[in-house]
Amino acid sequence: MSQMFMETVEIRRFLCFLFLKIPEGGNHMVNTKLEKLNLLDKFLFDEAMEDAETYQAVISILMEREIELLGKPETEKEFRVSPELREVRLDVVGMDEKEKIYYTEMQQRNTGNLLRRSRYYQAHMDVSLLEPGNKDFNLLNDSCFIMIAPFDLFGKGLYRYTFEGVCRECPELKLDDGAVRIFINTKGRNREDFSDEFLDFMEYIGETTDETAARAASGRIKKIHERICGIRSSEKAGVKYMQRWEELAYAREDGIAEGEIKGEHMRLVTIICKKMKMNQSLEKIAEDLVEEVSVIEPIYNMAKNYAPDYDPKEVFKQMSFEFTGG
Repeated sequence: MSQMFMETVEIRRFLCFLFLKIPEGGNHMVNTKLEKLNLLDKFLFDEAMEDAETYQAVISILMEREIELLGKPETEKEFRVSPELREVRLDVVGMDEKEKIYYTEMQQRNTGNLLRRSRYYQAHMDVSLLEPGNKDFNLLNDSCFIMIAPFDLFGKGLYRYTFEGVCRECPELKLDDGAVRIFINTKGRNREDFSDEFLDFMEYIGETTDETAARAASGRIKKIHERICGIRSSEKAGVKYMQRWEELAYAREDGIAEGEIKGEHMRLVTIICKKMKMNQSLEKIAEDLVEEVSVIEPIYNMAKNYAPDYDPKEVFKQMSFEFTGG
């Protein structure tokens, strides 16, 4: 039964792959989806920010001052300070002419842990800035973590929230440790505090369309849109986007498969418990289910501990299944 089930899962994976493949004669299906993405989407944002000029324009608009970046930004940058610790992956990382590091993250959903996550991310990033064994902490680069989101994490209606350490007892005293965290809310309300370019870009992030770009007076926003249009028309980007879809589909299929296997086991436990309440023997249950006694026996023995109710949920909770058909 288990082997047959796993073979069915593999067939479904294959069918999923077929349906998601780029059709012969072009990638129209891919580009149709790609054209619907806005800059809030991690794929489009990462692809666009691989271009140094584009990332420099975005950072300059967000900070409302001219920033010159050195070299090419890194997208989907991974930080891992130890094999035992969880890795950190950020959308885009760049450095300006003063060697200040900018980490930029696009966040579509409020997961309820973003403030502490930003702390965790920045801590990991700081560790990566010093060579192992180097204890001269003055060599740490200044760093700026920027999270862009279509929601207000703090509920004050601001477009931009900038956090730097200050002394509670003496507010004019700053903790000059070089670390800044900025949270951008694309749906802020304090329009009077920002330039037209910044406000137009906030709109463009959520509606990355020809019409929104055309309404903007900013030459930088128009250049950013040229980059977006190039990505949308690129066959290479289309294929990359489709590969991302396939990866997500496989992950989804894996989740479905695991859930279905657990469901199969739960149904088996429930049937065995019902038959045990009817005082059926191990051999009789195995015969009725067309299974080997060795398959039924571990469940049967565990269920005996829950007589006379034989609660299948409790039995299932105690069972140690390997979800690989075993």
